[in-house]
Amino acid sequence: MITKPGGHFRRFFLRGLAAVLPTALTIGLIVWVFSKIQQYFGDYINKGAAYVTTRIYVWIAGISDPDAVSRLRLKIVTLWDHWLFWFGFALAVLGVYFFGRFLASFFGRIVWRLIEKTLIQLPIIKQVYPSVKQVTDFLLAERKLKVSKVVAVEYPRKGIWSLGLVTNRGLRTLEKFSAEDLLTVFIPSSPTPITGYTITVRRDEVIDLPLSLDDALRFTISGGVIQPSGETLGEGDLPRIDPSTLRNTSQEGDD
Repeated sequence: MITKPGGHFRRFFLRGLAAVLPTALTIGLIVWVFSKIQQYFGDYINKGAAYVTTRIYVWIAGISDPDAVSRLRLKIVTLWDHWLFWFGFALAVLGVYFFGRFLASFFGRIVWRLIEKTLIQLPIIKQVYPSVKQVTDFLLAERKLKVSKVVAVEYPRKGIWSLGLVTNRGLRTLEKFSAEDLLTVFIPSSPTPITGYTITVRRDEVIDLPLSLDDALRFTISGGVIQPSGETLGEGDLPRIDPSTLRNTSQEGDD
């Protein structure tokens, strides 16, 4: 097999990039979050701590000369910036932690609900805040998608099989109206399975698949390239098409 010039390099470069990129993006995201915490919280905590430290030292030492106080403040600020740099960051992380503990309480949930209700009524903020909240809730919320099993369902029409995730029973009103046993199925889209369609189908219209959730997601993200073990057809398993059949079909169409 003759490869094009540069094809060998391109193939292995893309393979290495596929292996390195997820790790690099993960590390980059973590570093970005930490830097923002330090920028918007840690720096101000350090400046406040340096100011308080200076005032306490001046009061204890009884320093009254303004120039001496300025030199002392500069030394303490330098000390905080260079040697106690992570103090503000650690304090900010602890502050976020205790704020989360507060929100987990009954009183905290009530207070935060009132704050959010006020925010979504303010101009400009009400256009931005709901969208940002949806993203952060999706990334950080503790709620998880409950998937009971992986199925195949004929969607979006008969004859086309789509991979779906059973998330719940059908809605009570629909079951009473149809007098059928229904299932709620989430059909993930490729290559981003976080989006898709939610459908309700009869239980006898789905085929249970012996796949785990990870198998289903890998299959969807790869566009069907990565097939679960045990589900891959070998070359001998593929149906063979008689070329004469195609010719006969073509001639019938021309006639």
